[in-house]
Amino acid sequence: MYFEHTPEIWHEYPELAAGVIRVGGITSVANVDPAVADMIEIARTRLESTTESQLAEVQAWRRAFSRMGLKPTQYRCASESLLRRFRKEGTLPTLHPLIDLCNATSLAFAIPVAVFDISAIDDHIEVRHAIGDERYLSFAGEIEQPDPGEVIFADANANVHARRWTHRQSGASAVSARTSEVLIVTEAMHDTAAADIPALLESLAGRISAIWQVEPQIAMPSVTAPRFTF
Repeated sequence: MYFEHTPEIWHEYPELAAGVIRVGGITSVANVDPAVADMIEIARTRLESTTESQLAEVQAWRRAFSRMGLKPTQYRCASESLLRRFRKEGTLPTLHPLIDLCNATSLAFAIPVAVFDISAIDDHIEVRHAIGDERYLSFAGEIEQPDPGEVIFADANANVHARRWTHRQSGASAVSARTSEVLIVTEAMHDTAAADIPALLESLAGRISAIWQVEPQIAMPSVTAPRFTF
């Protein structure tokens, strides 16, 4: 199996920095509370002096969404949506230990973090432009088709695992109590993304390793080495 951004994506978004973690041995029983609390406190401190929309990490994704022809205040990147919800409610829902940890990490770094159940992926995930005949399963159970040209995460069977790039994942590969092997993808486009993505990977992989006693596989795909095989 593999993960990659297509050459067109790298050409159109040369500022993109991406990181991936592949890890097995994940269970739904784990104590992530101390790690989550640490990450949430970082986010809380950042939001004391600003709003999520003013963060460089979020502004860069807003610019990217505008370039994709999307209204940034209608379609927000996942990290902005999390930060917005956190600022309003002061907390995030508890879903699954790994998702809770990844969401808290996304809050702290203000960078989208996507988590896919590898068992639901057919052969590969490519971040590419949609043809328009692909299938996306929403969390409400509805089948949607992406717009032609939309940036999607798609597998070999034309299943869409995320729509509008970092806006929303699919219910098809969502992490559940049965999940044991995952692919985690994080992407950023702000000025310090090339330094912040490795820091995020190190932080998240280190906590996953300590909590689940596993050995994550880490990589940073690039325009010269776009494919991560696992």
